[in-house]
Amino acid sequence: MIKVLHCYKTYYPDTFGGIEQVIYQLAEGGVKEGIQSTVFTHSPNFDHKITKHASHSIYRVKALCELASTPFSFSAIKEFKELAKQADIIHYHFPYPYMDFMHFAAGIRKPSVVSYHSDIVKQKALLKLYTPLMNRFLKSVDRIIAASPNYVESSPILQQFKSKVEVIPYGLEKNFYHNNEPAIVAKWLARFPDGFFLFIGTFRYYKGLHILIEAAQNSRYPIVIVGAGPIEAELKAQAQHLKVDNIYFLGALEDSDKSALLQLCTCLVFPSHLRSEAFGISLLEGALYSKPLISSEIGTGTTYINIDRVTGLVVPPSNPKALREAMDRIWNHPEQAKTYGEAAHERFESLFTADRMIESYTNLYKSLLNI
Repeated sequence: MIKVLHCYKTYYPDTFGGIEQVIYQLAEGGVKEGIQSTVFTHSPNFDHKITKHASHSIYRVKALCELASTPFSFSAIKEFKELAKQADIIHYHFPYPYMDFMHFAAGIRKPSVVSYHSDIVKQKALLKLYTPLMNRFLKSVDRIIAASPNYVESSPILQQFKSKVEVIPYGLEKNFYHNNEPAIVAKWLARFPDGFFLFIGTFRYYKGLHILIEAAQNSRYPIVIVGAGPIEAELKAQAQHLKVDNIYFLGALEDSDKSALLQLCTCLVFPSHLRSEAFGISLLEGALYSKPLISSEIGTGTTYINIDRVTGLVVPPSNPKALREAMDRIWNHPEQAKTYGEAAHERFESLFTADRMIESYTNLYKSLLNI
């Protein structure tokens, strides 16, 4: 039995982002490989410090405050140190600056892995203050894992530590998705009988939804947007101002509804335009369902998933005209779209399954423990 302690700033059920999904799949999928996982995290309102979630444990420390999306707690260091004593591997999830501080303050000497999910893009002023600690932290760990070779090549931080960087792509568990209830599928088919473009994600500044809305002007095909987030009101106001009436904001939906929409959609559109979008889990979801993909070239994992004119179309970022042309091309050429979708599924099966991701991390853990 290998005991792994994951560390990230937030986790289920407080948040449901892509990093949390990756941690969950590693924790649950690792069980069959003899890996026992605990997730150490902050929570704004926990009821119990340690709880079970499926087959793994979650240890929550109450966050006292938050600065630049980073939670802090005075008690976290002592509690993290105690949990680390019981672990064989410490698995950090970057970025989370307070985690770097905890690593040194707790005197961690265990084998350590960093899943490097993203550069810090938005907080440029604070990044200058944080850089010395970040560099010391990344230098001290045993391995740094990126999710795509594209991100390694385009990240100035990862280039500094290239000798210890490995690539393990994110993967999805297919069985989690292929359980669509006929009644739910029928409900959405009745509402959108002729196909539609689909976006799934949190409404954040880097997701490029404002570009998608601009691109949608005077188009006729339905564009379905699933999710919620801090810029929701301004996106809806933009659509109203531009008189775009074929965009449907469905809000945050249950997994069964999302799976049904993925099954039914014509194409998965993913207009993220900034490097804060390091990978694109939604693109994997589209590929899993054999859907053609549309994304932007931002030098990250999105173009590792979506290969231009093979699995879909890749357009320049922040270019509504190019995005609109790509959507028109997919809509007006269904046979070509089907070919793209089939290629996307083949690429998913060869690179992006949960089993492949879990096997790669298991081998990494064993190599660090000389097993």
